[in-house]
Order: sequence, then structure tokens, then C-alpha cells
Amino acid sequence: MYGFSTRLKMPFDAAVEKVTAALKVEGFGVLTDIDVKGTMKAKLNIDRRPYRILGACNPPLAHRALEADPDIGLLLPCNVVVREEEDGRVWVGFMDPEAVLKLVNKPEVHALGREVRARLQRVCDGLGS
Repeated sequence: MYGFSTRLKMPFDAAVEKVTAALKVEGFGVLTDIDVKGTMKAKLNIDRRPYRILGACNPPLAHRALEADPDIGLLLPCNVVVREEEDGRVWVGFMDPEAVLKLVNKPEVHALGREVRARLQRVCDGLGS
């Protein structure tokens, strides 16, 4: 599997704020915020439920990754998806950096993947409580 997730019972915008705040606790900032719903409407005139892709980054961990392999930027940042489901609940999914960083054949990168995954898992677990 390449990710893990949780579901929230709250308005979509409140969920995005809660996810962003929870990421911050673990040292992640949001570098990118892609509004898929807005883009689909603007470019294709397609209406869809709210859907955002947050590009999360922890600068010290990103620095370690770049030092280990300068090409690792192809696998960064860690994406977090926040999307509204048909029943109104909000699904929050996290890319599994441990799974993704297994693509890099370096033990120090694998260890980093485990560390980043543990931080994101804490964010995910904290959202459900």
C-alpha cells in the first residue's frame, strides 16, 4: 500500500485547517495547496466535491533527504489529500513516505522514510481523536 488515511466528521474547510495545524505540530509546513475542485471547474467545467492536495514538507528532514540523494526531490514533498465524500464526511489520506522512499537504494533514505512515516502516522492518528 502507498498510503494511509482517516475520516473526519466536520466541514471541509475546517478539516483542511485541522490537518494543516496537525502537520505543523510534527514540523511540517504546507508548501503547495492544489485545489483540484477549482482546477477541474476552471479548466474542464467539471463540478466535483471539494478535493485538495497539500504538499507537506519538514525542512530538516527534506534537507537530510537531499543530502543523501540530490535527485530525491522527484519524490518530495509528502502529499496529503483532503476530500469530501458523498456522505459529507472528509477523507484525509497520507502518502506513505516509507513505501515511496524504498525506490531509493540507500539505507539512510530508508531510515528517513520510516521516520517521516512515523510523524505522518502520528498526524493521522491525532486527527481521529
